[in-house]
Amino acid sequence: MEMPLTQHISSNRPALHLKDYTSVGGYQSVHKALQSLTPQEVTKMVQDSDLKGRGGAGFNTGMKWSFVPMNTTGQTKYLIANADEMEPGTFKDRLLLEGNPHQLIEGMIVSAYAIQANISYIFLRWAYKKAARLIQTAIHEAYAAGYLGKNILGSGFNLEMHLHTGVGRYICGEETALLNALEGKRATPRTKPPFPQVSGLFGKPTIVNNVETLCNIPHIVNNGPDWFRGLSPGSDAGTKLYGISGRVNRPGLWELPMGTTMRELIETHAGGMKKDFRFRAALPGGASTDFLVEEHLDVKMDYQSVSAAGSRLGTGTMIILDDQTCPVGFIHNLEHFFAQESCGWCTPCREGLPWTEKILLSIENGEGRQEDLDLLAMHTRYMGPGNTFCALAPGAMEPLQSGLKYFRADFERHINEKNCPWR
Repeated sequence: MEMPLTQHISSNRPALHLKDYTSVGGYQSVHKALQSLTPQEVTKMVQDSDLKGRGGAGFNTGMKWSFVPMNTTGQTKYLIANADEMEPGTFKDRLLLEGNPHQLIEGMIVSAYAIQANISYIFLRWAYKKAARLIQTAIHEAYAAGYLGKNILGSGFNLEMHLHTGVGRYICGEETALLNALEGKRATPRTKPPFPQVSGLFGKPTIVNNVETLCNIPHIVNNGPDWFRGLSPGSDAGTKLYGISGRVNRPGLWELPMGTTMRELIETHAGGMKKDFRFRAALPGGASTDFLVEEHLDVKMDYQSVSAAGSRLGTGTMIILDDQTCPVGFIHNLEHFFAQESCGWCTPCREGLPWTEKILLSIENGEGRQEDLDLLAMHTRYMGPGNTFCALAPGAMEPLQSGLKYFRADFERHINEKNCPWR
């Protein structure tokens, strides 16, 4: 089966320049969209394809675009590629950015045309230095070839594109915090409504999409929504970039049909667990998802199936917990990260995450008390969905709440033996 996102990405050669990219069909979707489709027809194609956002939310992309007001002739609108990939364990967008930046630019041009945006930004993680160089080169090439700028392909459509490198805050992955950062403000989330589709960057209609989401757009426009839905045998359409990190024989990233099982990912593509290590659990979609355990290995990695199993697909990049790694230390490490990355805007997150991290550290160091487990459980409730300003703290609570469920005996052993058994 053709894997559209990665078919022109190879570790054996550098990223394609514009000439090479167009020679293998690059920018055909721009020609098709701007010369033979209306913006509404492009949006309808994407909506019918059932492309769900690949940044973690899983909302229908075309539906999201449809909320942008279209009877606004002359009004500035913005399209933003969220490339601020700072979710621990997630590295899928990096492959696309470093492997084929023109694919992202092409997807952004077509997406901007669909919502009639005339200014676009790529908001890039600060640490992706190689990607920044490649993207900037690709943007210059696209301008020189007439794919960006004024009157693209004689269509009357104009689009500016800029690369913006963030300063390294996890909260910028939240779309409204990203908008504040782009405006030069403190990167804190905004109240919704109004939603960015109506009032986003500088108060103008704005769409923020994940890199992987945008890279799918050219293929949908070129091949049609039925083709895209046919790539997956399951309930969710298309392919997905799945990643695995941890003690497996071949950690890495693969583009596979949406709905590939955890077992196939681990045993076939990642080569199984390393010698003398046994699978114990996994965070299926990055650090801010609930653990799934051995009984879930045959769960399909799609939005509905992972949710039914008690977790979230998230970014689709799996972090493996093996039987020789302390689950308490594992979770403490994650909560330490989240406590550092809280923007401090709301009290539960600002105060609760450092408190949680300190409790976990004391348990890991053999200083924990039995009542600490009740305190941790309380934090998972008070920092759960609906109790904080954004999703950072609820996401941080997912590995903790599921860890207390599946590894409670390990927490109690730390407390009773007054040390970490894995040290």
